[in-house]
Formats: sequence, structure tokens, C-alpha cells
Amino acid sequence: MTPLAQALLFPDWPAPATVGACVTTREGGVSLPPYDTFNLGDHVGDVPLAVAENRRRLSEALGVRPAWLKQVHGVDVAHADPVHVPQADACWTATPGIACTAMTADCLPVLFCDRAGTRVAAAHAGWRGLAAGVLEATLQALAVPADEVLVWLGPAIGAQAFEVGLEVREAFTAQHPEACTAFVPGAQPGKLLADIYALARICLASCGVRAVYGGGLCTVSDPRFFSYRRTPQGGRFASLVWLQPR
Repeated sequence: MTPLAQALLFPDWPAPATVGACVTTREGGVSLPPYDTFNLGDHVGDVPLAVAENRRRLSEALGVRPAWLKQVHGVDVAHADPVHVPQADACWTATPGIACTAMTADCLPVLFCDRAGTRVAAAHAGWRGLAAGVLEATLQALAVPADEVLVWLGPAIGAQAFEVGLEVREAFTAQHPEACTAFVPGAQPGKLLADIYALARICLASCGVRAVYGGGLCTVSDPRFFSYRRTPQGGRFASLVWLQPR
């Protein structure tokens, strides 16, 4: 087994056998500090050849073609394309062998599949995109009844580390009054600690999605992952979901 294969994490969710998914870590690549070693972001200042080699290794290890996105903290959802890179924060596919991919370093990666194992999607959800409806938009693009959708929440900034301003709570409670339960007072006046996992579950529940798994891995405190808050100049890891090649 290669160092990369050993470093991958696999979601604990009841996805059908036709669905594959994984999360990369910082190990298994060729990038030098501060991007050591498995940086997959091509927009953070890393050597382009190193990023390309890391992405090649990932595709080879998984036996699929990742579909990358130019993420902008929005709500656009693209059809997954391993050749062209659209500006979007989520993508979906019904084509085996193409991996929907979300890159993060504290934001929340969210993976989707249907119970029949015929469609998958991935979303990048920072608080702005989450509040604006990126998960709801992804579900709409997936075009699967809510009770047929399975969701896994990947590694993100933990509630003990996610300090935000009052405007963040207002952005969520304006749509979901119950979102107030996802915030507690922070150490500084006018600051709150936000639980991004709880906020995602509230957004998903509002659409009727109850089968939500994952959550609880904190990118800030877990050195296996890149974290922008811990190290602003650093890399990005990826969460991927795909239909197994035929």
C-alpha cells in the first residue's frame, strides 16, 4: 500500500456499494513546506508541478477522475467535469468514474449520494455559502427525494475554534430561527462560537434530509488536515465521492 493510500480517510456512512468516498490528509504527496506534503490546491502559492503530481497520485490511487472546482463561497452547482474547471461550490454526477470533489482547509465539505447508488454530489460550505443555501442548491441539482438522500459531513473547523461575529448568527437565524442553538458566547465581546456541523444539519433538515452522518473532526486541532486558521499559508485537502467505475 502506498503512503497516500494509507493516509486516506473513509467516511463511516451506509452508502451503497456502488458509491465510493474518501478524504485526503496532509500526507502522501510531494509539496514542500508550508504545503507539506499533499496539497491539492492550485491557488495557494504552491509549485504548480507539485500540485499536478499530487492530483495525479490521487486519481491513480482511487482509479477515478476528480472533478475540480474554482470555489468562491457561492451557491452555484456544476455538473462534474474532470476536464473543465467551472466556478462553483458544488458539483454532482450520475457518471461512474468521475469524483465530485470539494477542497477545504476549515470550511465544511459535504458529500451526498442517493440510497440507490446512482447519483453523488459534493459541496464546499463555508459559513457564507451555507447561509446562502449551497446545500439546498446541491440537493435541488441532485434531483432526488429528500428521504432518499444520504449525507456525510467531512472535517471542518470545530465549534470550540470557530469564532464569528454577530452577523453570522443573524444570517442564519433570519432563515432558521432554531439556528440560534448553534451559537454560544465567545471569549471576546461581540464574538460567538459557531457549530458549523449543527448549522449544516439544520439546513439539511429544512429540506427534509434526516440521514446525516459524520461531523466532529476539527481541522484546527487535528494536524492531519490543513487549516487556514491554524496556518494561513498552507494547502488544501479534498473530500471526494464517486460512483464506482463499471
